[in-house]
Amino acid sequence: MQKLRPVDPRQPDAAILDEALTALRGGGLVIVPTETVYGLAADDRNPAALAQLFEAKGRPQDKPIALLAAGVDELERHGAKLPPAARRLAAKFWPGPLTLVLDSPAGWLGFRIPDHPATLALLRAWGGVLAVTSANRSGEPPATTAAAALAALAPFVALALDAGPAAGGVPSTVVKVDGERVEVLRAGAISEEEIRRWSSP
Repeated sequence: MQKLRPVDPRQPDAAILDEALTALRGGGLVIVPTETVYGLAADDRNPAALAQLFEAKGRPQDKPIALLAAGVDELERHGAKLPPAARRLAAKFWPGPLTLVLDSPAGWLGFRIPDHPATLALLRAWGGVLAVTSANRSGEPPATTAAAALAALAPFVALALDAGPAAGGVPSTVVKVDGERVEVLRAGAISEEEIRRWSSP
């Protein structure tokens, strides 16, 4: 089967999304577009799929994978706590290149709502969150095209959604919010100055 599947970035074909959903439900890994870089997605409820995701990345098991969602309600269903500072940041930067590390029943987890219609459509159809990390081997540059992502990870990938080059090329900014304490864990597309400005009451 051809793994690379062209998809309209604005109006993704339902049949192609169904292929991706079938792959994810079967425990496969799917390359997905975002507004920053391409990501590698897995069913976060499937331990075998998550193990494969870590193996594909060459990522240490103690380094958590962020969860992508279509809306804040999905985060709340996942048990994530959104203090006021987190809600202010979410209101300003979601959907967009911001990963919020929030307290949850499973510990501190990163959450993001991506600003890409194709991946948002996939997440809505999925009906929950997906574990998604950048589609490259750990320590290598992030992939800004589906072809580059597939070249790096092909043996592990069931399907790659090709929506053209990623517009941003810079990964999301990762911010931990603990009550009103806001800590930038990774610099990214949103500056620390903006994070500080918009997280304040």
